[in-house]
Amino acid sequence: MRISRFPFFVSVTVLLFFYLPIGVLCLQSFNAAKFGGSWKGFSFRWYQELWQREDIHAAAYNTLIIAFSSTLVALILGSLAAWCLHHYTNRFQKFHYGLIYAPLAVPDILMGISLLLLFVNFQIPLGIGTIIIAHTTFCVSYVALVMLARLQDFDESVIEAARDLGAGWGTIILRILIPLLGPGLAAGGLLAFTLSVDDFVITFLVSGPGNTTLPVKIFSMMRRSSPQVINALSVIFMAVTFTIVIISQKLIRSKP
Repeated sequence: MRISRFPFFVSVTVLLFFYLPIGVLCLQSFNAAKFGGSWKGFSFRWYQELWQREDIHAAAYNTLIIAFSSTLVALILGSLAAWCLHHYTNRFQKFHYGLIYAPLAVPDILMGISLLLLFVNFQIPLGIGTIIIAHTTFCVSYVALVMLARLQDFDESVIEAARDLGAGWGTIILRILIPLLGPGLAAGGLLAFTLSVDDFVITFLVSGPGNTTLPVKIFSMMRRSSPQVINALSVIFMAVTFTIVIISQKLIRSKP
């Protein structure tokens, strides 16, 4: 029986469709030419120029502050939500799961507009604070789902044994829950951090003047800055994002 090569060609075509533009972008970031129409030699010129751009440094600082803050809050709220959903059941359980899944299904543009209207109605000034609230809103769902998956394989008898030996909840949390659930917490945190760093649509809608993040900065640079600097910034941005995603996936798959 002959084995069909059609699935192989389809797979290769799809991979080329997705990753060939990224490869071209990476290659052009090392092109000495100001524009990508021709190749004028290998150069780190655009990375050097990127290092000297104070406006990009400010955008990166804002991005990191927002990402770390929203990730920390999302880790706390998402972990508590996952723990409650795993251990307590009632007639509103489906509704509670719906609250967790809703931010995953709602389009970013709709969520951004809704949050913007909320902030405007309550007269909350747009800025770093509103971006952190918005990012926390959708990051909580991802953290909760990762922790729910982690709790499925968690041995509850360890907690019962610790309580029988006289351990309080403080000791149980610090010496049992955090070490055993640590990979899940790290994976959920890294995933939330990546989503916060990459977000553009919601950030663009709820950010005020002077609170530019890297995705918003890249969007504005596309209209008035050198395309090669954008390529260099995009390569660094993708490298950091891919690294975080790979680490988070390995942590999710690791055994407790």
